Amino acid sequence: MKNKLETDVQFLPGVGPRRASLLRSELEVATIGDLLHLFPFRYIDRSSIQKIADIRSTGSYVQILGEVTALELTGQGNRQRLSVIVRDSSGEMELVFFKATKYIAERLRKGSVFLFFGKPSTFNGKLNMVHPEIDAPPSEGAANYPGVLTGVYPSTEKLRNGGITGKVMNRLMSAAIEYAITDIAETLPEYILREKGLPPLRYAIRNIHFPSDQTALAKAQYRLKWEELFLLQLSLVKQKYIRSRASTGIVMPNVGEAFNACYKSLPYDLTGAQKRVIKEIRSDMMSGRQMNRLLQGDVGSGKTMVAVLSALLAVGNGAQACIMAPTEVLARQHYLNISRYLAPTGVACSLLIGSTTKAERKPILKGLEDGSIGIIIGTHALIEDPVIFRNLGLAVIDEQHRFGVEQRSRLWAKGRDGIPPHVLVMTATPIPRTLAMTLYGDLDVSVIDEMPPGRKPVKTILIGEGKKPVLYNFMKNQIAKGRQVFIVYPLIFESEKMDYRNLEAGYEEIVTRFPLPQYKVAIVHGQQTSEVKKLNMDAFAAGRADILVSTTVIEVGVDVPNATVIVIESAERFGLAQLHQLRGRVGRGSDESFCVLVHGNKVSKESQKRLELMCATENGFDLAEEDLKMRGPGDLEGTQQSGLPIDLKIASLSHDGQILSDARLYAEHILSADPTLSATENAPLLNELRKDKYIIRDFSVIS
Repeated sequence: MKNKLETDVQFLPGVGPRRASLLRSELEVATIGDLLHLFPFRYIDRSSIQKIADIRSTGSYVQILGEVTALELTGQGNRQRLSVIVRDSSGEMELVFFKATKYIAERLRKGSVFLFFGKPSTFNGKLNMVHPEIDAPPSEGAANYPGVLTGVYPSTEKLRNGGITGKVMNRLMSAAIEYAITDIAETLPEYILREKGLPPLRYAIRNIHFPSDQTALAKAQYRLKWEELFLLQLSLVKQKYIRSRASTGIVMPNVGEAFNACYKSLPYDLTGAQKRVIKEIRSDMMSGRQMNRLLQGDVGSGKTMVAVLSALLAVGNGAQACIMAPTEVLARQHYLNISRYLAPTGVACSLLIGSTTKAERKPILKGLEDGSIGIIIGTHALIEDPVIFRNLGLAVIDEQHRFGVEQRSRLWAKGRDGIPPHVLVMTATPIPRTLAMTLYGDLDVSVIDEMPPGRKPVKTILIGEGKKPVLYNFMKNQIAKGRQVFIVYPLIFESEKMDYRNLEAGYEEIVTRFPLPQYKVAIVHGQQTSEVKKLNMDAFAAGRADILVSTTVIEVGVDVPNATVIVIESAERFGLAQLHQLRGRVGRGSDESFCVLVHGNKVSKESQKRLELMCATENGFDLAEEDLKMRGPGDLEGTQQSGLPIDLKIASLSHDGQILSDARLYAEHILSADPTLSATENAPLLNELRKDKYIIRDFSVIS
């Protein structure tokens, strides 16, 4: 017999084919089970009844108990309007209806008493309520009383126009629960419910939609959130267990002369965090299992040095290493810096990017194939078919979120004899702990949480457009001292829809304010060819240009120690993580540096808070946590613009970090005793994981 949860939603009383089509297209609700797993995103408290005299036009919902004293129906056809005057012991107010006016007029007879629930508003100086919900008072039929808490569900204009209002949705949910509640099977083993103190799933589903009180709602929410995050973490940790047992890796027991030569020649000491991370990486590379490690580090924390020393560990064991960057600008920057680090080691290093000429490419490809090139730095060019390694032992991916799974897998396939290289993925975008646990839950994570000594903090200043003359004078003073300036715009060309400063107009203004021959201004943006971009970038890096006007192409990796000022136009346009990345372009030398955030005339409260946070702290991890709270995981700059790679139905990474941590620990506890979930009592868990809902597909499955 078919499970009732699998029944097409159109067969639920009150739905039908037309509404079912809307539910499918607008909310992805195809079955009754889908409907029951569409949870309210907030609740309206209908436990209190307000006096009319106490109501203010605040936009909040109110509930009144009033007697109908007068009705007036005016207008014709679609323009018909019903005015209803209701009164309680404190006063009276008008209720207005524009739809179903005849039906409502017949129901609201003069002298009858009803509960009215809606948003008060003001029209012509008088308080009224448009289309309130109407219910019989408790004394006239308690069974019809709407209850204490009413769920509010996701909706769209098409749904509302199709007659699926909030009230209709509540009615459909009630019908779905009565029809299918007995077919809801428990998804968690009995021992988990007992040990974690969780209510049964049927209780949770009933009370998430129609809570009997606040306590019942809290229990239902906790149960459903905990289960969702637990099954997600169980899937990730299980993948990690399987990989760690199955993935053969190249054993690299040696340190090697090149590593020691580089380490001893460093003009500074590594931080304690860098040393700790290198030990973690070396332990992985010695283990005989393939390393899959994420390295997180704030801007300027020294990730590149860790990557170089890790690459030299591979070279010291007769293998090669590649370092792949998302842009040619960043790849070139890495090549220049890393070549300096490698000078005392004798290890051959080359650069392979899209604009590398055919003549330049030929000896590079030969050197990779015969093993004479120990370390190669490049972009997507490294994954092209002609690139053959003699013995690729380590792949380092910088800003890995910019590479797709297919691109990365082509690099792993270049390992020798079918054995994939060790993998180190790096990001300079600090990721909140809860997000890292989800996006990278099946990776080992290392964090460089310490800045190199001597690095001066960047002073961050927030100004409005009116302060531009003062800013330009400040820039001229800095340039007179021999310093350089970045100016970043959010757009390349003017947009009719967006009132933000654009690079085209900004460049014209800057060259007018900073004219030749006294000042030299370069410009870089994503629509330029690689050659033009390189020409302008090199001019700025070499000090031949005083100002670089740019879009966010300079967000990651551009290293110009002489640049002491970065001006970010329309700063309210950027997220905290991206602002922090941009700020990291200065403060890389020994001179005091400044980040000037220029905001437009109209700034929302949220944007203002974001900009003030930028001025208050330089800690990228603190900013990332705040960004997650304020913007949600789907909109975090630098992670993934379109949202999470898994659909969380009720849990929130922004607010449920404690539940996530507990769920992860419990998942690890279960898998340590039963890694394959083959024990009889864990059969429900294995069944849930087989539904494939909890596999993260496009983010951290990197090998």
